[in-house]
Amino acid sequence: MSASRKQARFNLFIYGAGHHQAAWRAPDSPAERLGETAYYVELAQLAERGLLDAVFLADGQAVSPEAAAAGPTWFFEPFTLLSALSQKTSRIGLVCTVSSSFYTPFHAARMLASLDRLSGGRAGANVVTSMWDTEAQNHGRETLGDHAYRYGRADEFITVLRGLFGSYPSAAVRADRAGVFTDPRQLSAIDHAGEHFGVRGPLNIPDGPQGSPVLFQAGASAQGRELAAAHAEAIYAVAADRQMALDYAQDVRSRAAAAGRDPQALAIMPGLVAYVGRTLEEAKDKQRRLNDLLPVEQALAQLAIFVQQDTSAWELDAPVPELPSAADFTGPAGRYATILRLIEIHQPTVRELLGLLAAGGGHCTLVGTPEMIADEIELWLDTGAADGFNLMPPSLPDGLADFVELVIPELQRRGRFRTAYEHRTLRGNLGLPAPVAGGRARRPALGAAS
Repeated sequence: MSASRKQARFNLFIYGAGHHQAAWRAPDSPAERLGETAYYVELAQLAERGLLDAVFLADGQAVSPEAAAAGPTWFFEPFTLLSALSQKTSRIGLVCTVSSSFYTPFHAARMLASLDRLSGGRAGANVVTSMWDTEAQNHGRETLGDHAYRYGRADEFITVLRGLFGSYPSAAVRADRAGVFTDPRQLSAIDHAGEHFGVRGPLNIPDGPQGSPVLFQAGASAQGRELAAAHAEAIYAVAADRQMALDYAQDVRSRAAAAGRDPQALAIMPGLVAYVGRTLEEAKDKQRRLNDLLPVEQALAQLAIFVQQDTSAWELDAPVPELPSAADFTGPAGRYATILRLIEIHQPTVRELLGLLAAGGGHCTLVGTPEMIADEIELWLDTGAADGFNLMPPSLPDGLADFVELVIPELQRRGRFRTAYEHRTLRGNLGLPAPVAGGRARRPALGAAS
């Protein structure tokens, strides 16, 4: 593998029967298997055969009857499922969503450290603030709070999380049968007392083979970008096209540099929806068949949520009506900005916009042969728009199999992707540096020997 050419990184985002909203409607979809552990094991093993860096499970804390009727939502709590996958895989990373709005840092740190040990150093967490007040209402609160509150809590959450990682170093475990099991002098309290959390520490599990789980973030708003720049080691970005991805990458890296971090140490991985065919017509046919399954009324209703307008009377074959600027929008900012970008780039009719949003919600969509897909991936890598991609197959398992069997070999022929795993940890395979402890300076835990 050429050391002089930037190498691609790939993460598989597992979601239901695929990221296209209508994928579960296909006659041959795995819709009946979404509650079976074996289905996810098969996907993770297929991704591992393709030498992908990680599998990722998103999560939500609520479901509405309307959403449940429209398609699959959340079946498994992700830590539980990833623990099962850890025993059926050996090299691929295991990443899940952790909500700073609902977890406490100690609870999250303990679960992540446990998964890291179960998997031999392959755990990662995508820390989010969550999106909807209905989620808060399942946790005894009426609302999530405004952006300032949510991101203030998230910043403190990650600071404490990083402080807890490393508070019980594995080197402290002596297992000296004639003496002590753990050297208490190496355990550290973090004694955090903040606006949102009070955490004494140390964590009650030794750190794992990669030092600490890899911290991901997916911030698109200004506050989200600041959070990612301050803390993230890898970022799941949203970009409708290469220019949008480049603008995002440059902005986040400049924010990271301003925060005193090495801006090139971040792994930025935009979402990628790929329809792959041996011919362009075959790829287009795969996209067309899924789009034909899309219920238009439901798609319009979902669009209404994201643009916070009634879309039911919009003419399907007319241009998209004018929308407020991002500055005047008060809803989820990242998704709205993506919709505005799609409209700017494609000038679509309403029907065409629904098709673009149906698979991946406005992430980059590529339709073509393995060579065409690989050409575009190389452009993103070489221009600095991406360090890799968060793969969002429109259908599963077929869309993943197409990428693994057709695109990965093409990238390997070009010297752009590994031909074997080079490390056993997620941190190693992503090429990330060793973790640096965060949070407040730690002192010996109370009761420890001096």
